[in-house]
Amino acid sequence: MDREYAEPLEMGELARGALMSAGHFQRSFRKAFGETPYSYLMTRRIERAKALLRRGDLTVTEVCLAVGCSSLGSFSSRFTELVGQTPSAYRAASHEPAAVIPSCVARTFTRPGRRPY
Repeated sequence: MDREYAEPLEMGELARGALMSAGHFQRSFRKAFGETPYSYLMTRRIERAKALLRRGDLTVTEVCLAVGCSSLGSFSSRFTELVGQTPSAYRAASHEPAAVIPSCVARTFTRPGRRPY
């Protein structure tokens, strides 16, 4: 999932690869990672979208499609939920100070995550 985040999520295919039923795979995944496979995939997509938006050379729609989302509305809603601002606002913000931070460290601190309610 991390490598092929832009591809559609096929639960049956993932479960077969893990030699499990789809239901057991989802339960095991949630137990191991603390979220469903779909949530995990969307977190990876938003993480990649943040990197593309920081570059500033793509529109929000192009970023949405590049990370494997087919609906701009759903992408924007999930992005806003996880990041706390709209994709357009995130793209327009200054990201200069982050340029001196090594990318491996930046990914750790900029990884989107669910906020406790």
